[in-house]
Amino acid sequence: MLIALPLLVIPVILYNIVVLSGLGGGGLAAADEALRQSMFSIPMASGASWNVGIGDLILFLSLILLFFELLKSTSSQKVAIVNHALSMILFVICLVEFLLVRGFATSTFFLIVTMVMLDVLAGFIVTIISARKDLDFGAGA
Repeated sequence: MLIALPLLVIPVILYNIVVLSGLGGGGLAAADEALRQSMFSIPMASGASWNVGIGDLILFLSLILLFFELLKSTSSQKVAIVNHALSMILFVICLVEFLLVRGFATSTFFLIVTMVMLDVLAGFIVTIISARKDLDFGAGA
């Protein structure tokens, strides 16, 4: 049943932890600062320095997990329906946080919300297309 859990819940939880722990009284500025604060720096061949922050790492993790979610959406198991429903619930929660909760109106969280929305859309589209193919195959026999 653990396979039914959307993987994108992980970066959403991480973002919630970072922002809600950084909101101690600084509001949106503290949340932005917590996400942009450089964790480490990578020297580039051009001589520039690439600063990687917590928000960047959360987005990177989100992209990797989105890839696996898209792979999971091609499954035609019964648990896929539960996964689609949970992904939709996660999308609604993310959208409410983005629109109504201070500290979540950032580009980083907007991109996470967009990835969750793509997961929902991909799941439903793949399910509809595979159901249509099953229906067409059954009618032709």
